[in-house]
Amino acid sequence: MLKQLKYYTEVITCQSFTDAAEKCGISQSAMSQQIRALEENLDTELIRRGNRKFFMTPAGEYFYRRGLVLLDEAGRLKKETAQIGRQMNQCLRVGYLKYLHATELCRAAAILSEKYPAMELETAAGYAEELIDMLCFGGTDVILCSRRPGDLQDVEYIPLTKGRFFIEISERSPLCALDYVNVEELRRIPCIIATPDDQRERQRDDCVNMLGLQDNIIFADTPEEARLLAAWDKGFLLTEETGERPGQDDIPLRSIPLCANGKQLKRNYIACWRKDREDEYIREFAEILQKEYEKQNI
Repeated sequence: MLKQLKYYTEVITCQSFTDAAEKCGISQSAMSQQIRALEENLDTELIRRGNRKFFMTPAGEYFYRRGLVLLDEAGRLKKETAQIGRQMNQCLRVGYLKYLHATELCRAAAILSEKYPAMELETAAGYAEELIDMLCFGGTDVILCSRRPGDLQDVEYIPLTKGRFFIEISERSPLCALDYVNVEELRRIPCIIATPDDQRERQRDDCVNMLGLQDNIIFADTPEEARLLAAWDKGFLLTEETGERPGQDDIPLRSIPLCANGKQLKRNYIACWRKDREDEYIREFAEILQKEYEKQNI
């Protein structure tokens, strides 16, 4: 009946059996047979003919109007079903920095999953070098990183936010009286960093070269251990905020902006993906994520 409904609405829309038959790719006689078969199936006259003209009966007008709605819904059903079928084979693989607050990332994932409910999501947390390797060798589709992969030229990226550096230091420290602290004022105080063994040299280089800190570093295996050492007043804990800061437990540490010459130290964060692996939803996810970060920077 769906095919006959299509034929019937074309006849009414075209106001011609000949034009409707040509548009549907069948003969005029076949079109007339299909309309008669439809009326027999419904046991109702839809078209009244006479003097080479025809007009709809009240039942025919109702069937025409409701039929257009049904055909529209059928078309949407077909399109949406095919889309879901394609999504079943789709998976978005996201890599992000281990120390990155995931608030904006969670919001972006929720928005994309609502639009593509059948799409799968895979995540991988790592440090910058690990994420760049994942992107280069096809382990991820998009990464949230603090720098553009220097050895991969064929990439797309969009800016997300600026990371702001802080120190967390024991409430017993006299430095807690300061509104901000300059790098030069920390040269004789140990810097506490939570990082695995294989990333410690990289973190040491960042602290010495990028932040200008002295090579006086205490490494911890976990963030919890690092905070314990800071609470014990063994040194200051280096932290970075990239967006909305989640709620934290009441711990005896004071967070103070880390500055150089009175200006808070920052670094840029981007969403990055390979051009040769770009799908529409990868860029869409990156743009959604960008908007979520923009909300926090207004």
